[in-house]
Amino acid sequence: MTLRTATPDDLDAIMALERSSFPTDAWSEAMMAAELVSPHGRYLVDEEAGFLVGYGGVRAVERADDADIQTIALAEQVRGRGRGRTLLRALLAFARERGARETFLEVRADNPVAQALYVSEGFVEIARRPRYYQPDDVDAIIMQLDLVGWAAAHAADEVDKAGWC
Repeated sequence: MTLRTATPDDLDAIMALERSSFPTDAWSEAMMAAELVSPHGRYLVDEEAGFLVGYGGVRAVERADDADIQTIALAEQVRGRGRGRTLLRALLAFARERGARETFLEVRADNPVAQALYVSEGFVEIARRPRYYQPDDVDAIIMQLDLVGWAAAHAADEVDKAGWC
């Protein structure tokens, strides 16, 4: 697994994965291109053997109190190996570095695997948007994470792993 910052050169590979991961509600190429060059966030790609197998993005305006996980997608053949968690944690760490104190995201109500990942990292459901994902009429679950607490917990985890406690 190799994570690196996405560049505009990654757009075609990102869009191929976007369309296969979200066939009915994929972002447009123009929207994704704008996200990749925005100064207000960061997109990462996950590569394996020279191929893009995942990507994720966060909108985290410098010194803003909140951030938003925009998207995370993985190729089917690499799912279930912790790559989504690694992407998520890298995006959350970036948001915290930017000064965010809390992070939000929306997840499809029919995606229990993603929901379980987010809950395991400390996200809690705060609201729902009925029929948000179209044309599928699927609700969006809005989730929130106390990023300060998350960062403190993960800093303590790193100290424990290093044997400093």
